[in-house]
Formats: sequence, structure tokens, C-alpha cells
Amino acid sequence: MPNFEIYNEKNAPPASRPLLEDSIKAFSMIPNLHGVMAQAPGLLEGYQKLHQLAQETSFTTEQLTVVWQTINVEHECHYCVPAHTAIAYSQNVDKDILEALRNETPLPSPQLEALRTFTLELTRQRGLVSEEQSEAFLQAGFQNRHILEIILILAQKVMSNYTNHVAETPVDRPFTKFAWEKKTPVAR
Repeated sequence: MPNFEIYNEKNAPPASRPLLEDSIKAFSMIPNLHGVMAQAPGLLEGYQKLHQLAQETSFTTEQLTVVWQTINVEHECHYCVPAHTAIAYSQNVDKDILEALRNETPLPSPQLEALRTFTLELTRQRGLVSEEQSEAFLQAGFQNRHILEIILILAQKVMSNYTNHVAETPVDRPFTKFAWEKKTPVAR
């Protein structure tokens, strides 16, 4: 595996420096993920923009957490699961929701479970969901807009999850207390 450097605002490529300064403003630190992505300024900029757009979707904070964490867990991202756990705790997302997502156990509400199910179907089937799957999602109280917003969030998570896999990004200290490992690895 190649050795990926974790850049900061002083040694990063010039085009990444203002992006890393934005990271400091947003997180009071440069997350290691951003430091790794800084080697490719377009990746970091795209990731930051998609993160902003994900937060502007029509999903509630709990629903957005379900989509993010469902994808993170499915992709077995050792970095993003703890990071999003910390973020969700800071936003007062219910602990039972977070534990259910991390442990792949049933969520406390049928609507959130329908959101997780459809997000998994969309992720695993690479967008090739059936009419029945889409209809079940819509019957749970969602709209076509939500389907498209999951695709937006999935694009964001592919960027971070895949970067963390290839770079073996170390989990930032504030997130280490939420360290995570998949209980049931996906058969390959």
C-alpha cells in the first residue's frame, strides 16, 4: 500500500491550503481525512462541497446520520464510522440510533429502518433498485427527492470511504473513543 502523507495548511499543495483553512474553521482542526485528500486539491474541494450539500438536503439530522452511517458501515470505513458517530453525538442524535447503525441492528423507528434499507439497496445494487424497492421507500413517507439526495450523499461517502481504505487514514484523536470494526464482514 502506498504511504500517503497527511498534509497541514503549511505544507499542503498551494491549492489545498485555503481548503484546509476551511477545515480548521469548520472543525477546529484538520481532520486526517482532509489532510490526506489535500494531496489532490480537487478531491478535497469536491468532498467539502458535497459535505456542505449533504447538510443542506431535506433530511433531518437523524435521517442524514442514518444515510451517512449506513454507507460508512456498508463500506466498512474504519475512519468515517467513528467520525460520524462523534458528529452525531455533538448534534444530539439518539444513542439508540447510533448503536443500531454501528451494530447493524434494527432502528427504533420503521421510517428510519426503511431509510437504511433503501440506502443499502441503492449502495449494494449500484443504483439498480427495483420498482418494488423504490415503492416501499416512498410508502414509508419519503419522496423521489430523497432518492436523489441519497445518491448525492453516496457520492460524498465514496470519496471519503475509498480514500480512507487506500490511505489507511489514522482516526483522529477526538474520534478514537468511537473506534469501530464491522461485526459481520461482507462476503467477497
